[in-house]
Amino acid sequence: MALAAQLALALPASIPSPLPEFSKISIGPLTIHAYALCILAGILIALWLTNKRLTARGGNSDMLWDIAIWTIPFGIIGGRLYHVLITDPMYYFGIGEQQAHLAEIPQIWLGGLGIMGAVSLGALGAWIGCRKSGIRLSAFVDAAVPGLLLAQAAGRWGNWFNQELFGAPTTLPWGLEIDPSSYNFPAGLPADTLFHPTFLYESLWNILGAIVLIGLDKKFKLRRGALFCCYMIWYGIGRTFTESLRLDSAEIIAIGPLALRVHQWLAIGIVIAGVIALVFVLGKLRGQQADPFYLPGKEPAVLAAAAEATEATEATEAGKASKVGEAPASNASEKTQARSTSEPDAEGN
Repeated sequence: MALAAQLALALPASIPSPLPEFSKISIGPLTIHAYALCILAGILIALWLTNKRLTARGGNSDMLWDIAIWTIPFGIIGGRLYHVLITDPMYYFGIGEQQAHLAEIPQIWLGGLGIMGAVSLGALGAWIGCRKSGIRLSAFVDAAVPGLLLAQAAGRWGNWFNQELFGAPTTLPWGLEIDPSSYNFPAGLPADTLFHPTFLYESLWNILGAIVLIGLDKKFKLRRGALFCCYMIWYGIGRTFTESLRLDSAEIIAIGPLALRVHQWLAIGIVIAGVIALVFVLGKLRGQQADPFYLPGKEPAVLAAAAEATEATEATEAGKASKVGEAPASNASEKTQARSTSEPDAEGN
């Protein structure tokens, strides 16, 4: 008991926020924001894990990069559009006397990427990449979702560096300190107020989710988008909880007696859609043994056979062309030889 008490006293009574100077790094004229580094770290982690899972299912690294060059830009654009249009449209476009901030819309390093928009538009980019790579979208997303959760976990630390999207005041020992001079510090609260570290809650939830999804996949061999459905359910549950704690401005929508933030309603919708889709996919998979990875006609054996057939056709055509080219030359030489034998040379006269 004494040791436990000493450890409790040694632990910090709150979670400090980084100093403003640590939120960005300046190298000459180049400024690198910590938020952007967190997003980049998440992307790299997701690519690493997805590559391992994709190759284990029959794919290769080239496929991943062919899909990623579509998925990542689409995801970033979708995440930003969600933030601008759904989370805080009044700030960016201005309403009434409120000043618009249109120039800040492309400045994603300042913060503001909505994961719901990123996944939605990123899925469209993944579909395009999968069509070009010849694999099924469902096969790719099932391989990608554990890495996606880890990417979200890393990206949430960008909110910590920016001191944003924290929760309501709390007296818990892991309460988050926020600089009272910060633009995001709520007005009217004491300077030493601690807040729920919602970034940490969601980050830990997503890490746990990645572990759970990998475990479910190993035990049940979930395919045809079933693991993606599990991702929707897991993420939606966690987001519904963290949204209930957050203080940042968001539109409140009342449905009957229940008034919730718009992001909570969307998260609940994701959970419901995930459950319905999972039931449908599992019902469709029942009794099916085949688990196709490639699109029809894009299987390696089919492509290899088509390539061999093309090579054989080209070789045959090349052979015919060479014979046609040799025939006139042969006839000409025979005629020349016959003429030389029938005509006496000059010295014989």
